[in-house]
Amino acid sequence: MEDFDVVVIGAGFGGLAAALEAAERGLRVGLCEAMKYPGGCASTFTRDGVQYESGATLFSGLDEAQLFGQWRTRRDLPVHFERLAVPIELRTPAMTLPVPDDRAALIDAFCQMPDAPVRQIQSFFAEQAAVSEALWPIFDDPARLPPLSWRAIGWHLRRLHRYRVLPRLVGRPLLSVLRRHRLDGFEPLRHYLDALCQITVQASVAEAEAPFALSTMDYCFRGTGHIHGGIGALAWAMVEAIKGLGGSVMLSSRVRALKADGGGWLIQTRGRQLRAPLVVANLLPQAAASLLPTPPPALSRHGQQVAEGWGAAMLYRTVRLSERPEPFHLELVADPSKPFIEGNHVFCSVSGQSESARAPDGLRTLTASTHVPMGRLRESTQSDQARYIAGIQDAMRQTIAQRAPELAAGTASELTASPRTFARFTRRPEGLVGGIPRRSGLWNYRGLLPRPVLPGLYLVGDSVFPGQSTLATAAGGVRTVRAALAGSAVIAA
Repeated sequence: MEDFDVVVIGAGFGGLAAALEAAERGLRVGLCEAMKYPGGCASTFTRDGVQYESGATLFSGLDEAQLFGQWRTRRDLPVHFERLAVPIELRTPAMTLPVPDDRAALIDAFCQMPDAPVRQIQSFFAEQAAVSEALWPIFDDPARLPPLSWRAIGWHLRRLHRYRVLPRLVGRPLLSVLRRHRLDGFEPLRHYLDALCQITVQASVAEAEAPFALSTMDYCFRGTGHIHGGIGALAWAMVEAIKGLGGSVMLSSRVRALKADGGGWLIQTRGRQLRAPLVVANLLPQAAASLLPTPPPALSRHGQQVAEGWGAAMLYRTVRLSERPEPFHLELVADPSKPFIEGNHVFCSVSGQSESARAPDGLRTLTASTHVPMGRLRESTQSDQARYIAGIQDAMRQTIAQRAPELAAGTASELTASPRTFARFTRRPEGLVGGIPRRSGLWNYRGLLPRPVLPGLYLVGDSVFPGQSTLATAAGGVRTVRAALAGSAVIAA
């Protein structure tokens, strides 16, 4: 029996952040991960000597004042982060739009387009900027997320004037904002937003909760870029920081069962038994429920919400590409009149030419992904599922060939992956990705306060507020640990 103050289950970025926060507080931390590498959905894996991103990944929060940037400085994380002048390039049949790392430049790009309604565009982006300036600074310090200390309450009170833009947006879809600015018919902006919302809040413009969608429009402007060696390099650096603070990191150590034990928990892994008064599970609710002898009904209801979300079909390639030596990210759309899923919309991440350790000489890695509606997949027979996924992957190949012929022509090798494959990579039930889509409605704000699933057991991750993106899950992991410790007998040594 090994005793800890806190046991964290799952080394995705929500779990890594929770474990690092607890370790920095001087607690005895045990971090269990089923896979042999950290990162979860945002990890880097190796096949045949080539290092691929598990999912197409663009990373934010690495500026010095932001959460990951603070850890880089405070813990001296050996991570090479490169800001990208053009974080994403969107390609549709009608346009190629380099999305710059500067809002003013993006506004100018839209205003210079033929027949652009300049005044409406400027008005819309003024509102968008106000929303982003209200919400993004909250994530620089997880103490600004509920539950709030008196100091945090004071910080928010000083910023009340910034929050005045939010009430009329809450519970409404982004499309209603476009209509108010008379921009719903301006196709370049509509297509850009549909593509961006699909990879950030996991919903189309017609569905996406407006405050979330408007704030994620700042994604390219907020410490966003590329981590050399893959996103897994940051995950490994956080693992080493946890270990350097005395934490115990147990990879290839899948948790098999959780059992309440007096005032704490017994955690059974493969070959080990741990005990702790506090457990933080970086798991989907379905996975957490499978560990408990009698899961509470709320956990099952939460799992049903997640099950309404997305899976992903993937293409992992090595490509020969001499132009654009820097790492880059593409959003490719075959037909903007159709839903941005099932190979019609493909998000691609390409490694940099200088990352020679990731692929054989002269080659670079490409990860391409598209969303798959899990409800449709779940209702099919196994043979129909295989045909359905193969059809989606063919559509992805066609979209890449049409919109990024340089990537198609340079392809040297290809691996495919389905939601089932992704489930094996990440141990996520059914291969579900992205947590709960942020479709419009007041339900998005139910999880403002972190609440235990059972006494001493908390969830973190992309299915728990504040939701999607590695920055959001990391901030959520930190604030959940702080909230749990504030109401716990566990104290730092």
